[in-house]
Amino acid sequence: MSEKAMWTPSQALIEQANLTAFARQAIRRWKLGFNTYPEFYDWSVNRPEQFWQSVWDACGVIASKKGKRVLIHGGRMPGARWFPDARLNFAENLLRRRDATDALVFWDETGFRRRISYAELQAEVSRVAQAMRAEGLSAGDRVAAFMPNMPETAVLALAAISIGAVWSSCSPDFGTDGVLDRFGQTEPKLLFTADGYLYNGKAHDSLARVREIAAKLPSVRRVVVVPHLALHSFQSSAQPEIFGIARRYADWIAAHAPGAIEYAQLPFDHPLYILFTSGTTGKPKCIVHGAGGTLLSALKTYKLQFDVRPLDRFFYYTTCNWVMWNLLFQGLVAEASVMLYDGSPFMRDAAILFDFCDAERFTQFGTSAKFIDAIAKRGMKPGKTHSLGSVRTIISTGSPLVPESYDYVYRELKRDVCLSSISGGTDIMGCFADANPILPVYRGELQCRSLGMKVEVWDEDGSTLVGQKGELVCTSPFPSMPIGFWNDADGKRYHDAYFARWPDVWCHGDYCELTGRGTMIVYGRSDATLNPGGVRIGTAEIYGQVEKIDVVEESVAIGQLWPPEQPSDTRVVLFVKLRPGLVLDAALEDRIRRQIREHTSPRHVPARIVQVPDIPRTKNGKVVELAVRSMVHGMPVTHTDALANPEVLQFFRNMPELAV
Repeated sequence: MSEKAMWTPSQALIEQANLTAFARQAIRRWKLGFNTYPEFYDWSVNRPEQFWQSVWDACGVIASKKGKRVLIHGGRMPGARWFPDARLNFAENLLRRRDATDALVFWDETGFRRRISYAELQAEVSRVAQAMRAEGLSAGDRVAAFMPNMPETAVLALAAISIGAVWSSCSPDFGTDGVLDRFGQTEPKLLFTADGYLYNGKAHDSLARVREIAAKLPSVRRVVVVPHLALHSFQSSAQPEIFGIARRYADWIAAHAPGAIEYAQLPFDHPLYILFTSGTTGKPKCIVHGAGGTLLSALKTYKLQFDVRPLDRFFYYTTCNWVMWNLLFQGLVAEASVMLYDGSPFMRDAAILFDFCDAERFTQFGTSAKFIDAIAKRGMKPGKTHSLGSVRTIISTGSPLVPESYDYVYRELKRDVCLSSISGGTDIMGCFADANPILPVYRGELQCRSLGMKVEVWDEDGSTLVGQKGELVCTSPFPSMPIGFWNDADGKRYHDAYFARWPDVWCHGDYCELTGRGTMIVYGRSDATLNPGGVRIGTAEIYGQVEKIDVVEESVAIGQLWPPEQPSDTRVVLFVKLRPGLVLDAALEDRIRRQIREHTSPRHVPARIVQVPDIPRTKNGKVVELAVRSMVHGMPVTHTDALANPEVLQFFRNMPELAV
């Protein structure tokens, strides 16, 4: 645990923060007798009805009805219900601004493309909502998007949500089977697609796959094709061919003039999104999130944890296949301008996101731990080549941000910035460990537990741990818990996923530590935790040391059952991807082992180190330890469409290096 903070907010920043104003208002309202953040956090989790009622009121939730009841069945997980009498619409809360302020600013790999004001966004959403109603869409129907991260995707989502339809999306780099694994379960009535997308300087056609996908989704009544490549210099590589039930976007909305949006006022738990798990160990699970819980989580996240203010300019690098896309476009809830980027983040020698940042004056810059590691290994110094003067917060997620990445950000990006590594995910539409504008940043540590989330770390027996590694649990209900899984009528799959280990306790599956000062350290996923000789080791502990070695580009560690003939234990196996042209030799192996042993423990040292040409990862950049482990043990990995590079899995099967 670091002794000295790497960044501490000034008193001026603390006074300006939304969180400070919110806390003072809550203290007056509820006559609370404290003024420190730890006490404030304790109040938020021990008096959840007071806290979430304060979020509702202070953030100005738009609703036709609130009701007096805040929480019923509060001792049940699952089963608790928040604001059971409320009626609201999620989209209405995102479209409260109607002026000329930028709502969406879009860049792709070629640079700036266009900007859309809040007034223009409102007008376009109204036209699309009318077109959807003309197709017979109504509350509870599903729509699906096979789209890049472009303005029309947000427009389509807002229009669907305004009616009460249930939204799901998938990035256009997925193959046909991957899309059908997802949308085939939800049976959408409308399917939206772009004609194609750009990545790494190449144009990719989407329409051939969409034709096949639509043919295998009998629920789909209409396919709507949004021009992207057709408006681009790459247009010749993907000429839209309209087929059967498909219509071009412009033609589809042509008959509808902008007007007032007819928002459907629906219950707090009305389904809003269906999000999908990665699906690398089976068909993706369909997680259903409710409108009210997602709204309260978004308001808390943006206004309190991220400190986003009206007219801020919020950016997060993501695709439409990741929960971070949902989080990104929800920046509208804070009346911010949302910055959209689609394509490779490594264009212009990996400078394009920083070019975008300076040109559009980002106030919050969101990215992944892998991107930060990648630009560090390239030797980039964005703080010298770019201003980054407007950036108040850098947010990182996707995997644990290693301590050395903290060093790099403060040395080579910006000294005076709040670097917030966050952790939560698809399951909860939010965070368990979160950003905080009024707390310091410590090297390798996530700033705090998220307000309203009663997060603890437990040992195998369910006893609370502080300063020791264990399982991340949440011991009280929170509004953004899923309302269930799709096609799980009795709730068994949902219960088994999170509540089977400890009754009425959410077990998240993260292996982590709660420090004595209230920060969090994440060591990896529990199901990927290594267990040689019965000692639990988080994979992030190994990666943090291996990737300090400049010749190692990436790594993945698994526990191999040993010996293979009659396993009685596991041994740690480390796979490394080296810089091009380099070969793993005895000297480098010794260097890797020495680095791990000296900075962790002898238990962390791998029994075998094997060079591989690449490391399999999801399209969101997450290393897939479980898929690698399955391949090593000769088990099938059937659902590989969620992977960015599924072809590399073959290198991990029947390795002679692992037979001895």
